[in-house]
Amino acid sequence: MTPTLFANAIFHTLNRDRPLAEALLVADGVILAAGPAAELRAHAPAGTNTVDLGNAVVIPGMTDAHIHTASLARSMHEVDLRGARNLGEALAGVRAILPRYRAGEWILGGWWDFNKWQVPVQPDRSSLDVACPHNPVALTSADGHTVWANSQALQLLGITGDTPHPAGGEIVRDAAGVATGILRESAVYPVRKLAASGVSGNLPEQLREAQRYLLSLGITGVHDIDGADALAAYRTLREEGGLALRVHKLLAQDDLEASVAAGIRTGQGDSWIRHGAVKIFADGAAGSHTCHMSQPFPGGTGHGVEVTAYPELLSLAGRAAEAGIAVAAHAIGDRANTLVLDALAAIRDTTALNGLRHRIEHVQFLQPADVPRLAELGVVASMQPQHCPSDLPILGMVEGRGLASYGWRSLLDAGATVAFGSDSPVEVPNPFHGLHAAITRTTAAGEPDGGWEPQERITLAEALYAYCVAPAYASGEEAVKGTLAPGMLADFAVLDTDIFRADPAGIRDTTVLMTVTGGAVRYRKGA
Repeated sequence: MTPTLFANAIFHTLNRDRPLAEALLVADGVILAAGPAAELRAHAPAGTNTVDLGNAVVIPGMTDAHIHTASLARSMHEVDLRGARNLGEALAGVRAILPRYRAGEWILGGWWDFNKWQVPVQPDRSSLDVACPHNPVALTSADGHTVWANSQALQLLGITGDTPHPAGGEIVRDAAGVATGILRESAVYPVRKLAASGVSGNLPEQLREAQRYLLSLGITGVHDIDGADALAAYRTLREEGGLALRVHKLLAQDDLEASVAAGIRTGQGDSWIRHGAVKIFADGAAGSHTCHMSQPFPGGTGHGVEVTAYPELLSLAGRAAEAGIAVAAHAIGDRANTLVLDALAAIRDTTALNGLRHRIEHVQFLQPADVPRLAELGVVASMQPQHCPSDLPILGMVEGRGLASYGWRSLLDAGATVAFGSDSPVEVPNPFHGLHAAITRTTAAGEPDGGWEPQERITLAEALYAYCVAPAYASGEEAVKGTLAPGMLADFAVLDTDIFRADPAGIRDTTVLMTVTGGAVRYRKGA
């Protein structure tokens, strides 16, 4: 491949030996040199192409360390109720999409959040029955841990008043024992399998569209949390020559045994598609009041849901580690995080033997005594900074409990590796929104003044590191990804704003002008 000199820009390299550069010399998808433009021009091989970046600003390509890309791709074509302010608006949103469906076709999507409704009432099947009398409807909540279904959907899913609660889940019933249409935690799994069955359309083509969207945000890599259907779709894209994102593909808990039998190990693959950890659910979500807490929720409404009981959690973690597969445990509540850390401590010897880097997804609420344990055990904290401002309406439930809540500062100070992602489509996958949340702990409107629990704010440099270098460490690729230095993969984003000089409030509005992966321009604004 002919070498290319990318010049006329400020390059924030995140390389401690040379934090700033004027140009990058790239060949065969790898950075050959970073430094003064004149020096690189003088040493560039004959025939080198030059790309003038027009006084822009360049940062390493960002990796979303926790994203459901198949769900994101599908959501771009499904009903989206994020803007609904009450039940009526949510139902209107569903009715508005009806003309796109024939009678009897499944209507999926959702992303509703009754916690943010003007009257936070839990919806039920009867209202959906009226709005959609001719279609089965199953709408996932904003946190992904609850489904709101109508009667047709319940019937097709085989759910009646006599259906027992699945382990780690709940089929909500009214006083008469009739299913209300609300499914929680493992009870939503049939809907997830339905979405992955093909009723939502052509996933490779949907991922192609989602990929362009992610590239437009400066994202060059993803740690994908969706299932085997996403892996197959990414392989199809690659075979067609259309893969432009680097994919670190986590395994589903239900696929662990098949993966072990197939000899799959964390880290297998190449720089474009690699196998990651197995995701094990320890608990649910804050918005659904299903995260596993050590103290009951306000009003005495229980401690949440222990989705995977500790003995099984320990067994699964041990089974994975013995097979050379790292663990990515979903844990939000403080009790869930304690139990996950206990399990990972119990398999410490096997972890060391196989060189695994375990991770906890979300890590939203921690007991102070558990904060240093992540660093002690070498566990990566995979966190999503946008969850903090998004969850403000419900955070009264943890105030006064002495927890490290969205404790980025506490974890970094304790020596833990913190990797950032979006959890999209729960949140929009815009990393500049995440950077803003990490350094301000406020909403887009700047509320609350000074940030929620401002002692947990971090610097922009730390936050960008969490989007670039830390995900590379989590996937075992820090030797080739995360910084702009010789020998590293040529993945970077060209910005219209120097985010290191911008007002924090303005970082959210940063525009990506160009995104490069493997030395090739994959996205150009306006093209």
